[in-house]
Amino acid sequence: MFYLPIIVSVFTLVFTGFLARQIAKASSGEGKMIAISKYIREGAMAYLKRQYRAVAIAAVILFILLWILLGFGTAIGFLLGAVFSALAGFAGMVVSTNTNVKVAEIAKKGLGPALGLSFRGGAITGFLVAGLGLLSVSGFYLLTQDLKSLIALGFGASLISVFARLGGGIYTKAADVGADLVGKVEKGIPEDDPRNPAVIADQVGDNVGDCAGMAADLFETYVVSMAAAMILGGIIFTGNTAAVLLPLFLGGVGMLSSIFGSFFVRLPKSQGIMSALYKGLLVSALVSAFGFIWVVRNFAPSLNFSFWQIYLPALMGLVLAGGMFLITEYYTSKKYKPVRSIAVASETGHATNIITGLAISMQSTALPVILICLSILVSFWAAGLMGLAIAVVSMLSLAGMIVALDSYGPITDNASGIAEMAGLPDEIRKVTDTLDAVGNTTKAVTKAYAIASAGLAALVLFSAYTQELANLGAKVLFYLEDYKVLVGLLIGGLLPYIFGAQAMTAVAKAGGKVVEEVRRQFKEIPGIMEEKAKPEYGKCVDIVTKAALKEMVFPALIPVVTPILVGFILGPQALGGLLIGSIVTGIFVAISMTSGGAAWDNAKKYIEEGNLGGKGSPAHQAAVTGDTVGDPYKDTAGPAINPMIKVLNIVALLIVGFLV
Repeated sequence: MFYLPIIVSVFTLVFTGFLARQIAKASSGEGKMIAISKYIREGAMAYLKRQYRAVAIAAVILFILLWILLGFGTAIGFLLGAVFSALAGFAGMVVSTNTNVKVAEIAKKGLGPALGLSFRGGAITGFLVAGLGLLSVSGFYLLTQDLKSLIALGFGASLISVFARLGGGIYTKAADVGADLVGKVEKGIPEDDPRNPAVIADQVGDNVGDCAGMAADLFETYVVSMAAAMILGGIIFTGNTAAVLLPLFLGGVGMLSSIFGSFFVRLPKSQGIMSALYKGLLVSALVSAFGFIWVVRNFAPSLNFSFWQIYLPALMGLVLAGGMFLITEYYTSKKYKPVRSIAVASETGHATNIITGLAISMQSTALPVILICLSILVSFWAAGLMGLAIAVVSMLSLAGMIVALDSYGPITDNASGIAEMAGLPDEIRKVTDTLDAVGNTTKAVTKAYAIASAGLAALVLFSAYTQELANLGAKVLFYLEDYKVLVGLLIGGLLPYIFGAQAMTAVAKAGGKVVEEVRRQFKEIPGIMEEKAKPEYGKCVDIVTKAALKEMVFPALIPVVTPILVGFILGPQALGGLLIGSIVTGIFVAISMTSGGAAWDNAKKYIEEGNLGGKGSPAHQAAVTGDTVGDPYKDTAGPAINPMIKVLNIVALLIVGFLV
């Protein structure tokens, strides 16, 4: 029976191969389209290889330290997590950069075929991430039977995720800011115009940030959540294998359900792309809900729980996933009041756009946090800490479908850019733009999903930290009357702000360099605006690559170094306070940034569709400024907080034995 999760993960990886063969058969167009796609692919691969070389140095050092301090098994777990996380990001990049031009080509046949191909491209990344996640956790545990080494597996995945999110986010937004500020605002040329020297760097950034970054992020979230739930089950139900295996079986059912649901993503007669994607997600969730019945009936008696004590938290995980989607779409879609209020505010200037956008970003935290609180209350009421762990695993069981929806975004974004740069007819650009507009919303809702799951996973990790302290004989209580706990809470609450500030500053620095380079080329290379001379695209690609790799190092060290310093200087009480403080403020800051940034972006797109004066109007200029502020919010700082709060908790679990 134990081998079932491994069999499911292998089947999932085989299914991705089937999807990859389908995409390989699709036409890539000809001439300029292929050349532009090649530029994007080469730039993306060059960046990722340089990033992984830099990260490999840190990984080798940590591998040696873990081997010396915690043993060879822990070190191997760390290395395996890092390698699989890197593989997930790399594979996502390959798929995205090979599918984008094919989507632009098949758009000649209409919206339906283009949606089908772009979703299949995203599904490869999604199911690869989930399949590798389940395989690494179940396979590693099968070989080692060592729950503590699973912590290191999660640490390896988290380390890569932090670098991928930070580096990719800095890259994509530095290029985007530079391209928009000079191209759109100063020169008045459209987005993705081939005359813009930063346009290729911008297209590359969509892949390294939203595809490779998200793939590594959700792979890490999947692995960490599974590992945390298994560890917590092993601590609470000592010697009971059922408590350890339950998360793996829930994950396996969710994965098969997601594969089944992917066949229902078809364009309806209403031509509603979002409804087609939601249909696939809804079918996946419903099939999971039925599949969980079989799992719970087999496992609940072994844990001395009733059927509903296990099944109710599992359902809450699915409800939380769906709820985060609906709430985030409301705050980020052009159809609803929040985005349109930002667009209307743009009519009175840049300042009112920024003020309204900040207000919407703050408001967008309320409903998600209430939903998270409800999930925690129901899960604890049903089965205590184990209920919370089950809810997290249930939510993450849909990761394959969720990552598919996210990876759909950069594929369609690139397809739209390729159509513009290659000069394809307006009717084709209309198809790719329609796909791209929805992709902006899917990227926002998947980031919100990742944040909610990260927050709950961090709570499970914190529970494992407190349980491990108790197992080690430490009588540590986290009372607010304890000044060390209060100090830890304040330091932990500070970290997401410091981390976010460093990420935003990095984008500002790198983006400034891109602005200077784009201005230089327009000034020193005559004929660019008249299309008589070709911009030096490679210069901008090189600038953002170097800047991203340089600027990602310091923020990435924050979640590794801080818990070690606090733990050894102030003790386990302060470290526990730090973990809770970072979770609380991290959830608010991350949701605010990702939803607010996406709302700014779609407010700009709403105006560009011809509303409130359309492109080039004063309202559009104000909206471009808001979008430029929102870019590092939603694609750099906000998403990178997810892995940050989990790294803090994982490092705490790794060092807890030295603190007692």
